Amino acid sequence: MENFYLVLVVILFALAVSDLIVGVSNDAVNFLNSAIGSKAAPKWLIFTVAALGILIGSTFSSGMMEVARKGVFHPDMLAFSEIMIIFMAVMITDVILLDAFNTFGLPTSTTVSIVFELLGSAVAVSLVKIKDLGGSLSDLSLYINSGKALAIISGILVSVIIAFTIGTIVQYIARFIFTFRYEKMLRYIGSVFGGFAITVISYFILIKGIDGSSFASIPVGASGIALSQWVKVNTVVLLITSLIGWTFLMQVLVWAFKIDILKIVVLAGTFALAMAFAGNDLVNFIGVPIAGFKSFQAWQASGGLAPESFTMEMLKGEVATPFIFLVISGFVMIITLITSKKAKSVTETEVNLGRQTEGAERFGSSLLARAIVRNTLKFNRRISAYIPERVSQTIENRFSPVSNTRTIDPNAPAFDKIRAAVNLMVASILIAFGTSLKLPLSTTYVTFMVAMGSSLADRAWDRESAVYRVSGVFAVIGGWFLTALIAFTVSAMIAWLISAGGMPVILGFIVLAIAIVIRTHIIFKRRSKPSVEEDDLINEKDESEKAATKCRKQVVYTIISANKIYSVAMDSFSRDDRTHMKEALDMKNELNKKTKKQKNKVLDTISKMKRVDVDSGHFYVQVIDYQREMAHSLNFIIQPMWEHLENQHKPFNEEQSEEIRNLVTELDEFYNHALHIIKENKFDSLEELIAKRIRITNIMQEIEKTQIRRIKNHEVNTRNSILFFNTLAETKNLLLHSINLVKAHRDFIMVNKRQSI
Repeated sequence: MENFYLVLVVILFALAVSDLIVGVSNDAVNFLNSAIGSKAAPKWLIFTVAALGILIGSTFSSGMMEVARKGVFHPDMLAFSEIMIIFMAVMITDVILLDAFNTFGLPTSTTVSIVFELLGSAVAVSLVKIKDLGGSLSDLSLYINSGKALAIISGILVSVIIAFTIGTIVQYIARFIFTFRYEKMLRYIGSVFGGFAITVISYFILIKGIDGSSFASIPVGASGIALSQWVKVNTVVLLITSLIGWTFLMQVLVWAFKIDILKIVVLAGTFALAMAFAGNDLVNFIGVPIAGFKSFQAWQASGGLAPESFTMEMLKGEVATPFIFLVISGFVMIITLITSKKAKSVTETEVNLGRQTEGAERFGSSLLARAIVRNTLKFNRRISAYIPERVSQTIENRFSPVSNTRTIDPNAPAFDKIRAAVNLMVASILIAFGTSLKLPLSTTYVTFMVAMGSSLADRAWDRESAVYRVSGVFAVIGGWFLTALIAFTVSAMIAWLISAGGMPVILGFIVLAIAIVIRTHIIFKRRSKPSVEEDDLINEKDESEKAATKCRKQVVYTIISANKIYSVAMDSFSRDDRTHMKEALDMKNELNKKTKKQKNKVLDTISKMKRVDVDSGHFYVQVIDYQREMAHSLNFIIQPMWEHLENQHKPFNEEQSEEIRNLVTELDEFYNHALHIIKENKFDSLEELIAKRIRITNIMQEIEKTQIRRIKNHEVNTRNSILFFNTLAETKNLLLHSINLVKAHRDFIMVNKRQSI
């Protein structure tokens, strides 16, 4: 029996390493967003500062066991065997849940996930125990502290609203003072602003960093008062002294070394948030395994008591974490921070939602977002009517971006360092204040909503992007509440199954967790893998000759895809083959998605093509438009065919199928000729291609006449005829758009050649 629980402890620690990796990938957004979004420093420096903060924070973390401190359940009511089931269910669920959120680039709260996993598994185990003891459902209150869960939910709502509101107000004031041309104002009040920001961040480190840490109890002065208590008593003096000292130091550094004050503020804030994350949130990842390890040691020391009868009163107190575990955890977190692509994905989500520049939006619009934006615009127009013109013009001038703020440049910062400094400063204030009041809040929620509020105040959410940004914010917030629901449900289910099945079920869930993590990794890799055909030209900033080469690749890809999709679809439909018809449908959807993305990024692309004139840009727009039209035609051909097969209707008869097969052969020859023209620049053969299109069109006219004769002879029904005529009509459109695509590509190539001479 002892070996059984020893194996469980080993499994808990193995899961803890995995949980550290997925947890850091999620929470990295909290302290990297502002520095990376503003490009305040090279990435190596940002990651170095963050890594240093993580190492210091994890080393000095007290390891206060989050489980007992949160009080989600009453451990003295549960036996050692039941506690181990709870912990095992929590760790398995946490790895799966956080990895899933990371895969889709959505930041969530590790605190909320761990609390509701503990709640769910504890409820399941408690219900099993109540049933075995013959108790009633009302006895659940003896085991579970439900008030803590309600406090967490209310903390989400309160922190979301307050963080967004204060972030908006502070950024509005900061932008009004500094404007987007902040260099001039920084010369006058930069040291004061920097001193205030560093003071706030220092206060955050003292309040949030010291609270619950291993050095909080260090005696200070002759009275021997604990360091954390001394900080609280002398908070006002510390703040005033810090403000004066930092302001003076900033001014000296500006005079002596011409330092960038905002850069110092952003890096200091990054360090502070990284340190607080490691010092306080580390227990979310290793607290449960440490508690399991300590529980195992206590059970071993009990002298051979049955695990079903050894109660866990010892978990009601503090559970200290061995120093070596903290050091190892810190290094695992640092390695993950530097190497994890999923951490970058989660960070990019927040940066994308708050960026100042235009570009493709990650989230679509929603009904709620459209309603909010519409009514906000109406409200804004009403308020503006009462503001004097002179005041309104002054505000507009203060918020007018510099000429290149909206220039589409892939290397440009998503927002400037003023906003980055405000994000870090406001987040630090709110988290420190909430911590001092013992309020249940999440670092993720506060930092994310402050960033969203500051982007709104900075007018990053204009009419072109507002609905998408608002939808994105709602998607992330919805994910937070979904975290609680999923964590509770899945953890409860796993705990119940483990209670019933024992070790075989545990091993089964571990295998399942590994499979899910691998699966989500494959999905993430597939989603993040850039499409060469799609992005070649978009990422190109070289001369027109290279731009022409990239454009040729796009056109070749579109033509090859169109030919393949059409051929597979027609062959599959004739053979009543749903499997291969589904493949054609998927290929069609992929082409449609790529051409749509190219069209959405056409402004971005033209802006990067430095050596092109208006005519060249015009022809490139035509290339994109005709690619999009070809995708539309394929959609109008294949979607009705797929629905026809899905509804179990009869495919074309043998005569119709033979006509379609001959048509596919003609289109193969047509597209092969088109590819030869494009690849070899044989544009003098374009007339031959046009002649082939006319010949194929004439063939389709004869096929239509034959179909009419079949209708008159009652050989086909109405549904068959509608589908057949639709296929022929859209095939004509497909050929016409293909010819226009080749022409537009020819014109684009010719204009670029003239420019390069």
